[in-house]
Amino acid sequence: MQKGIKRSADNTKWHTKWFALLQNMLFYFETDSSSRPSGLYLLEGCVCDRAPSPKPPLSAKDSLEKQHYFTVNFNHENQKSLELRTEDAKDCDEWVAAIAHASYRNLATEHEALMQKYLHLLQIVETEKTVAKQLRQQIEDGEIEIERLKAEVKRPVAPSDDDSDIKKIKKVQSFLRGWLCRRKWKTIIQDYIRSPHADSMRKRNQVVFSMLEAEAEYVQQLHILVNNFLRPLRMAASSKKPPITHDDVSSIFLNSETIMFLHQIFYQGLKARISSWPTLVLADLFDILLPMLNIYQEFVRNHQYSLQILAHCKQNRDFDKLLKHYEAKPDCEERTLETFLTYPMFQIPRYILTLHELLAHTPHEHVERNSLDYAKSKLEELSRIMHDEVSETENIRKNLAIERMIIEGCEILLDTSQTFVRQGLCRCRRKGRSLGAGWAPCRSGRRASGSASSSPSTSSSAPAAPGGSCTSPR
Repeated sequence: MQKGIKRSADNTKWHTKWFALLQNMLFYFETDSSSRPSGLYLLEGCVCDRAPSPKPPLSAKDSLEKQHYFTVNFNHENQKSLELRTEDAKDCDEWVAAIAHASYRNLATEHEALMQKYLHLLQIVETEKTVAKQLRQQIEDGEIEIERLKAEVKRPVAPSDDDSDIKKIKKVQSFLRGWLCRRKWKTIIQDYIRSPHADSMRKRNQVVFSMLEAEAEYVQQLHILVNNFLRPLRMAASSKKPPITHDDVSSIFLNSETIMFLHQIFYQGLKARISSWPTLVLADLFDILLPMLNIYQEFVRNHQYSLQILAHCKQNRDFDKLLKHYEAKPDCEERTLETFLTYPMFQIPRYILTLHELLAHTPHEHVERNSLDYAKSKLEELSRIMHDEVSETENIRKNLAIERMIIEGCEILLDTSQTFVRQGLCRCRRKGRSLGAGWAPCRSGRRASGSASSSPSTSSSAPAAPGGSCTSPR
């Protein structure tokens, strides 16, 4: 039941009524609580449309403009049109649509469609019942057949000589089939082992295993650099009489500890991949490593400066004594700090060579081919950037190595402006006596600022023989 406003018969007044639509009959009530309708309209064949708002007087203009009108025109003789209005446009549209479809013909059409669907469903049900009955019959027949077969199986059968011969024949046939199958697989495997693809895969695996060993050795070198030199020198710099400052320690080692952590992670990932052999997938490890290799650029840029700082610190006797103590540890294997600082300089070229060998034994259709090629190109690009800085630091490293061979030291070689030219052997003779067949190593440099020391090697800029100035051990 819904509220509506009805115009009176004399078209002068509007009355509020409550309407209810049932099929093609429209009932109206005086109030929403009325139990019986005051009247009804038969809507069969009627036409319901929206109606324009009438022109209201000026006094009621505002209130009437908010009303929505519609009319119901009956096809009965002497029956006036029914004029209605609502306060909401949505209610008005719903009433118009409902009254327009309130027809017995529509109901009859819907009833006919529903009856057709009902009959169709009855046919489907009957068909399903028939099919279910047939399936049950088939199941019963199958169970009877199964019982019959079980009874036949349980029935004892007397053995005969023919059966024993057949068993022997089947056994021989089974043996021959197994032998032929094993021979076939042996031929396939031998052909593959001798194939170029298998040879390439063996070499590829050898490259990967060698890479794992080299990475383990490099991680061990970084571990010695950090634990035998970096961390002890940090502690020494915090002592009351520090032989070196914290700034010098940071300048010498820079990001060595970060490089160690990075390669420890890479080495663990590499070991995990080796454990899943023969499936070796390495490209994603290089994808993780490549973005982090920029720290090598910082290390290379700082390497020349770090060697300069180290040469300056070694002029301090306390530091030089402490450094020799660290270098004398068994882990160092008589290698100097300069040697350990140089190892990271050659790691990028080592990766490039490894990837070059890996690609040489990786088929073009291999799933990792493109990724490994991309990693190699990125490493080569990084290596070109680092090349110029490496050549400068190599000169300082060689001069420091020569200086450490001199028993009493040589301050000239600690000058970073010295340039290494040549290294070799020459025969030396002292005045008044000959040294016989003794040989002493000789190095020459482009610049020196003092006389040569009595030691196996030195540098000089004075005019000398083509081999440069040299001295012999006492």
